[in-house]
Amino acid sequence: MDQQPPPPPRPSEAMEAQAPWRVLEFYSGIGGMRYSLASSGVRAEVVEAFDINDVANDVYERNFGHRPCQGNIQTLTASDLDKYKAHAWLLSPPCQPYTRQGLQKHSADARAFSFIKILNLMQNMNFPPQMLFVENVVGFEVSDTHDQLIEVLSSLNFNTQEFILSPLQFGVPYSRPRYFCLAKHESMCFHNPSVNNKLLRTPTCLTLNSSTTQNSYEQNEDVLEVVCKPIRDFLEIHIMDTVDQDCSATTSDFEKAGGCTPSETGSHDYIVPLSLIERWGNAMDIVYPESKRCCCFTKSYYRYVKGTGSLLATSKDHKPVPKENLEFSSLNELGLRFFSPREVANLHSFPSSFCFPDHISFRQQYAMLGNSLSVAVVAPLLHYLFAEI
Repeated sequence: MDQQPPPPPRPSEAMEAQAPWRVLEFYSGIGGMRYSLASSGVRAEVVEAFDINDVANDVYERNFGHRPCQGNIQTLTASDLDKYKAHAWLLSPPCQPYTRQGLQKHSADARAFSFIKILNLMQNMNFPPQMLFVENVVGFEVSDTHDQLIEVLSSLNFNTQEFILSPLQFGVPYSRPRYFCLAKHESMCFHNPSVNNKLLRTPTCLTLNSSTTQNSYEQNEDVLEVVCKPIRDFLEIHIMDTVDQDCSATTSDFEKAGGCTPSETGSHDYIVPLSLIERWGNAMDIVYPESKRCCCFTKSYYRYVKGTGSLLATSKDHKPVPKENLEFSSLNELGLRFFSPREVANLHSFPSSFCFPDHISFRQQYAMLGNSLSVAVVAPLLHYLFAEI
């Protein structure tokens, strides 16, 4: 293999304030990665975003005023990517090949092909990126796709630092552990190079003050005493008040609401129908406004109630009790409702300015949020990745 050409130069120190890092965003979705980049404080410019989903691109365009390049990423060539002269690539490839519920076909899954294609293109580029950031589900780190990622990065003289982190570790009451790979060309350095080529499960090394973090990365998650905010801080109060007044809903109401846009629905559409409580009550994860943890919202939230995310108890007359102590009659009196799309976005730490176009249905909103990422986790990771010594 020919020696890798030098990376695109950074501007001189005198010009650095005027010239941001050039970034390519792959699998851009509804913009979680871009919000994270903005929240990180890094001076960077997204020179292009790529996503094949036209509905997600509608949302991205609505919030950022730029429509991602739509099409199959597999059709990109090395010369296509060279023209951007990007310093960094941010990637959140499809997670289905690696999920516990899926077939776990890894790189043999067609949904993994585009990511593998992009990795291989790096080896043929004149101006490959200097930094990579990859996000995926827990399980990716033991896949053969991960092996290919590390092999390509090693062949191109990159150092990597890998993490499995959850919003709970950043003060957000949301259990959503995810895998992250941070990679830098050896011509650049991480602030904490002692953890190069390691997989970490705490965020302690992300601080840029190395004197306070030496050896602290050995702590496990249970040692970190991060006090999360209560779920109440992430709720839409007007829905809380309305649902508590009217806790009656039918399965028919629920099914109709899923295909409607927000302008066609009301607060009562978040109420969990009695028939679903009767059937799935024992399998529901129930949280309260004062709770400090809720389960991960998947793309199937609101379509199904089992294993797709937490439900909120809204009745002011009931105090939290262990689920195993709840009878059906008690469940029915809790005023159970779904979290709204805005509340799910809040738990993903999306800014208050984020919104969906009017034509996006409830189920589409939940599905795209379920495929997105936590800004609270990704922003500090990006800040750490881009930090210069």
